[in-house]
Amino acid sequence: MEARWLTVGPVQENTWIARVENSEKALLIDPGDEPDTITKALEALGATPEAILITHCHFDHVGAVAELARRTGAPVYCPEGEVFILENINDYVRFAGFGPFESYTPEKTVKHGDQLHLAGFEIDVIGTPGHSPDHVTYSIAAEKAIFSGDVLFKDSIGRTDLPGCDHKLLMESIARLLETLPDETGVLPGHMDPTTLGRERQYNPFLRELAAR
Repeated sequence: MEARWLTVGPVQENTWIARVENSEKALLIDPGDEPDTITKALEALGATPEAILITHCHFDHVGAVAELARRTGAPVYCPEGEVFILENINDYVRFAGFGPFESYTPEKTVKHGDQLHLAGFEIDVIGTPGHSPDHVTYSIAAEKAIFSGDVLFKDSIGRTDLPGCDHKLLMESIARLLETLPDETGVLPGHMDPTTLGRERQYNPFLRELAAR
């Protein structure tokens, strides 16, 4: 797999482009802002998104969804429990100075246990709520990689001080990933640098409560 990330917008969100090496078809994950930047990157790669995948609907992850869907014609896959947020995005921007953003009605919805076949990948949808009500993680087992949105970061975890967050649920979601996926699984996150599950199991200070179980 060839995976590249673009850090976009004022919250420094990672938008990912993933494809089978040299394929013209790609996945676009969490296009959060700067649609022109993302479009130029796609053109430079010679890649066309077959799907736009959303891990969760916080504004910094979906701010460019409507524009990129319009430009590429790719269907948008949204966690089914957060469609109402995407369709009314400006009602859920909790901080002054951000937006306005364009709402969007997704073509597809996803939930825990779904399997997707897109852009040459077999993708498992893993429910990972906690940072948001219906957050999902996209796992590509053959590549030992997950697009984890805001669940787990290098040396950190997703914040749980926003409306709809739940720290206990988040820790259960992280435990599910650690218990079901190998340590060498690459974590391709929504912020900061990539890492692996094994590294975070060993060094992430926020996971000590899991180790203590």
